[in-house]
Amino acid sequence: MPSHFDTLATEEWVRPSWGPTSETAAPLGILMLESDVPPEPGDIGCPVTFPFPVRYAVVPRIAIMRIAHSVDDALLATFIHAAGGLVDQGCHGIATGCSFLARWQTEFALSLTVPVLTSSLFQVPLVQRVLPRRQRVGIVVRSALEVDEGTLLMAGVDPYGPIECVSHDRHATATLGDDTPRQHRERMRADVVAAARRLVGAHQHIGAIVLECASMAAHRDAVAAATGIPVYGAAQLFTWFHSGLQGARTPVRTLPV
Repeated sequence: MPSHFDTLATEEWVRPSWGPTSETAAPLGILMLESDVPPEPGDIGCPVTFPFPVRYAVVPRIAIMRIAHSVDDALLATFIHAAGGLVDQGCHGIATGCSFLARWQTEFALSLTVPVLTSSLFQVPLVQRVLPRRQRVGIVVRSALEVDEGTLLMAGVDPYGPIECVSHDRHATATLGDDTPRQHRERMRADVVAAARRLVGAHQHIGAIVLECASMAAHRDAVAAATGIPVYGAAQLFTWFHSGLQGARTPVRTLPV
């Protein structure tokens, strides 16, 4: 069965006109979750989201569910092997769409020969530093089961700070089901926006929002419009990450000697 990533070339997406577009730029490798929903522009799974080349490796859903909801690292090798395959294809850096992998940032860094960014959560401390006095950064997360206290601490995030989850029974944490892809996107966008509004309503002095889940990146503009404050997602972080990789030498092996 063809992957959604195999059919993207037939979609009528238009690459953003901003930023560098050279196809000779070093590609960024992205580990993606297996999904029933085709990615849309703004989503990290849609290559036209980025003004530079990207390559994908899709991790099976069963591996995701087993490692996301426990601290068992038995399947970590599956993720690292997929990342190593992207390095072998010439990627100068690896980013993941799975924030729960922040628990294993050190293991990834020790196992690969290129820089690796495992979570959108890593930008939370930076956003907090740039906010005016007394303002706080809030986080919208997909699931409290996946982003637990340990994951937040590994990402340098205060686990007792302002955090709001998208409801577990909503589309942001569900598969496609009986919805069409368009209906699913619209429902997910509504759920993410609702969570952001709850976050701002429940906590005083929220000066910015970080969207934890990479699948929320496509809804960044909607969240910003609904809340009226700065919003940071995975796509922006990946673009910053890739910009620093330019000029790096092509890796020659996946594992350090």
